[in-house]
Formats: sequence, structure tokens, C-alpha cells
Amino acid sequence: MTCKSIGLMRILVVEDDPLLAAGLARVLGRCGHAVDRAASGIQADNLLRNTLYELVVLDIGLPDIDGFEVLRRLRLRRARTNVLVLTARDAVEDRVHGLDLGADDYLTKPFAIAEFEARVRALLRRTSAPAGPLEFRGLTIDIEVKRVKVHDVAVDLTVREWALLELFLARPGRVLSKEQIAQQLVNYDDALSLNTIEVYVSRLRSKIETEGVKIRTVRGFGYLWEAESV
Repeated sequence: MTCKSIGLMRILVVEDDPLLAAGLARVLGRCGHAVDRAASGIQADNLLRNTLYELVVLDIGLPDIDGFEVLRRLRLRRARTNVLVLTARDAVEDRVHGLDLGADDYLTKPFAIAEFEARVRALLRRTSAPAGPLEFRGLTIDIEVKRVKVHDVAVDLTVREWALLELFLARPGRVLSKEQIAQQLVNYDDALSLNTIEVYVSRLRSKIETEGVKIRTVRGFGYLWEAESV
């Protein structure tokens, strides 16, 4: 998959065919995306209630509740998560039903991996950090070439500091909790304590905060990106 300019995202693959689910997760993981998997509708619904995802790759034919019901519940919660529906059903009425429920795109099985990758890229661009260069008071950020300057002086960021910065840039004006940040920076196979999140935020602040850029602590809720554009 072409990863340039998209940024690293958290993605849920909902598919009860273990071979297909593993293959899709492998394709998405090539870009370093954090990929979780669910094999049933109930499992997917539980994950979506408790985890912030940029994209859900959602099969319709699932055990217990089907993908349409998962999608219906997701949109009832007013979640704006991008949803790419995968299904063996090619009837027009099924596609219309999925789109009416709030699906963002629809791919019929079998499909070419290249087309799947293209659909995913298109959806992820909607929620990725804006392409650079971005100009704020005292701070310049170029996402594509991974370059940050504070008052025209280059600043080096680690991989996770970059991921944290992109997370804030993709959600301006939105308070992010420590739990949400932890979910975005790692897979479930990894572990990242909330104290560690505080350390990453503190390090990023020390490197990029200027008179026009602040990562404000909203006590009891999380962190808020505040920046004045120029």
C-alpha cells in the first residue's frame, strides 16, 4: 500500500473469514497502521463503543448481528468513523441499504487488493493530518517529508512523537484523552501506560511549543491542540 501523506491510523477489520482477515490486516500493517480484528458483529460493536478508529473495514455476513446492524449502531452513536463495507452481496438494493445506513464506500467480493488499497487510501485521507507545509506562529510542519522547524531551526522528532503530532493535527479543537492517544499509538499486542503518554506529550511540548502553539492540558479530560495559523 502507498503510505505517503496518509499518516498512521487505527483501523478495525471486521471479517469472520480468518484467512481474509489476516490478509487484509497484513496489507494495512505494511504502512505501520495499528490494526485490530473482530470476527463477529457483537465483538466489533463492543470495540467500536470503546475505541477510536479512523476506519472500519466491515464485512456484512457476520455471526450474531450482521454488518448492517453494526453500522446502524455506530451511526446512532453519531460516530464519524469511516466505514468501508465488504460483502459478497452484489444486489443494488444491498449497496443502497449500506450507503443509506452511513457507509462511506462499498466493495464487493471478490476484489483486487490494489482496488482495496486505493479505497482505503481515499478514505484515510479524509481523517489524516493535513498535508504540509503547515505554518503556525513560530512553527512549520511538513508532514510529507517529516520535517519540523521552530523559528526556522530544525527539530528532530521520534517516530511516536511524529505519530502524536499527526494525531493532534488531524483533530484540531478536539480534546484527546490519554486512553485515546494510547489506542492510536500502539496495537493491542503492545502496552503503553497512561504515564508514558504523559511523557510523550511532555517531550513533544518541549520540542514544538511556541508563542502560537500550545498543547493544553484539559484537567480530567485530556489534551487539546491550540495553534494560531499565519
